[in-house]
Amino acid sequence: MNTATKNLEDDHIYVLKLTDVMKILVNSEKGDVENVENIIDIIRNFADGLHHAKEENLFFPALEKKGFSQQQGPVAVMLNEHIQGRNYVKSMSDNLALLKNGNRDALTAIYQNMSAYADLLVSHIAKENNILFRMADKSLSDTEQKELLTQFEAIELKRPAGSKMNDYIDRINLLAQEYIFDKII
Repeated sequence: MNTATKNLEDDHIYVLKLTDVMKILVNSEKGDVENVENIIDIIRNFADGLHHAKEENLFFPALEKKGFSQQQGPVAVMLNEHIQGRNYVKSMSDNLALLKNGNRDALTAIYQNMSAYADLLVSHIAKENNILFRMADKSLSDTEQKELLTQFEAIELKRPAGSKMNDYIDRINLLAQEYIFDKII
């Protein structure tokens, strides 16, 4: 059955693929400014702007109605990690601006933040997939899951022009082809 938690887990597949790209990019130390910029945009508009929006605006409030606190416990941990992640992305973006203005040392800061962000996401997603979503599956009725899924799908369709969900997935897949495929060969 297609559920709200399955929808979120499906997003995670692509976010994890992006973390693989980030780890390879950091280890390559190529200084690929265009792809760093692309990754930051995908994070802001897909991982955070779409996926975290579904969680923070719909999923977590639905869990709160079921007794999950947003001040402590698993939902609070996830929200805190979303904030941590945004801080890493802001630092990547700020340092990218410095790099574009000729500060070559900024590349090191970009890579440090990108690496820390990728590690955070891998851990975060494992906690959501294996703990929080399983708890949600036990707490939310089939009707509530379907209602959330419908709301998620509405968010996915209401993206600004030129930023459809599948466009971000395609961009992630292209980065994966460039970085992961090249690494395997």
